[in-house]
Amino acid sequence: MSPSEAPRGRQHQSPPESPRRSRRDDDVVRDAVATYAERWAETDAATGRFLELVTGLLDEAGINYLSVTGRTKSVESFAGKAARIHDGRLLHPDPLNDITDQIGLRVITYVHGDVSAVADLLGDELAVLDDRDLGQETANEGRWGYASRHLLVSVDASRTVPPSLESLRRRSASVQVRTVLQHAWAEFEHDIRYKGSVPAEHAPDLDRRFTLAAGLLELADREFSAIRDRLQEVAPEPRPAPDEDPRIAATDLAAFLAGRYSDAGWSRTDHYAWVSGLLLELGITSLGELARALDDVDEASVSAHMGYKYPPGAVRRLDDTLLAAYGERYVGLTGNAHRQGALEGRLAKLR
Repeated sequence: MSPSEAPRGRQHQSPPESPRRSRRDDDVVRDAVATYAERWAETDAATGRFLELVTGLLDEAGINYLSVTGRTKSVESFAGKAARIHDGRLLHPDPLNDITDQIGLRVITYVHGDVSAVADLLGDELAVLDDRDLGQETANEGRWGYASRHLLVSVDASRTVPPSLESLRRRSASVQVRTVLQHAWAEFEHDIRYKGSVPAEHAPDLDRRFTLAAGLLELADREFSAIRDRLQEVAPEPRPAPDEDPRIAATDLAAFLAGRYSDAGWSRTDHYAWVSGLLLELGITSLGELARALDDVDEASVSAHMGYKYPPGAVRRLDDTLLAAYGERYVGLTGNAHRQGALEGRLAKLR
């Protein structure tokens, strides 16, 4: 999402606006917009820090995701939302505090189970001020349509964060979490309804077709989840690694880990290649060497000490096992330079 892009959510369900506002309301809106414009650059910088924080949490947890993006609400979009009135009153009487999506993040996952895992992770690591499962709300109404998990989060007062993120304690961020299919439906529906012109006589048929598409995509989401679960039960045989590359091939490592951690979820594709580089730093260049290195580790004890509150991916499980096997040596690997603090915290748990 670009910095100027407004979050879409369910904007089409906003209360109707009235063309009339009181002079006092005009003053409130004008002052709020002026202040927001003055602070926009600072807010945009905070968006980048929230994006860094959430992406780091997902990577550390080993949860598989397609993308994490962020945007800062534009001044124009803020002004439009601040000016909304309902029943003759401002919908947001204190716009600077009432409009909570000034910082917006969006996490796109592959399967529905990972949506819950992301929400659980954010609940563990951040303070959740609001949590709405709009897909479940739609289902409770006995229909299909917009589906997305919306959370409002802030940095927990008890959480220790790097100095660069300390300023986030005064802010909150709106986080949308949805599958790639839910995202496709929401984006297409938004573009058709709000960027095009739909003649009134075609609206009922359009509504029916969007409803049908939403139901089909929900079925597809379920099938993708079933496919992933089935593949985790059957790990393919690894292939010999090419002679020119001493690292264990990412595909072979994925197959090995699927067999070893059959209860773990998939990890991001690039994480298999990354951890293969860490194995090379440890001098491990074959699956046989890796198996021998892991055999002396009590992995049940590792899991117990870590106390996973969300389904860890296979790479995260391997990461923790290697940490238990090699200790400080693993923490000091070049490939771990960007996360030494997090690894030291995990090593303390193991000890």
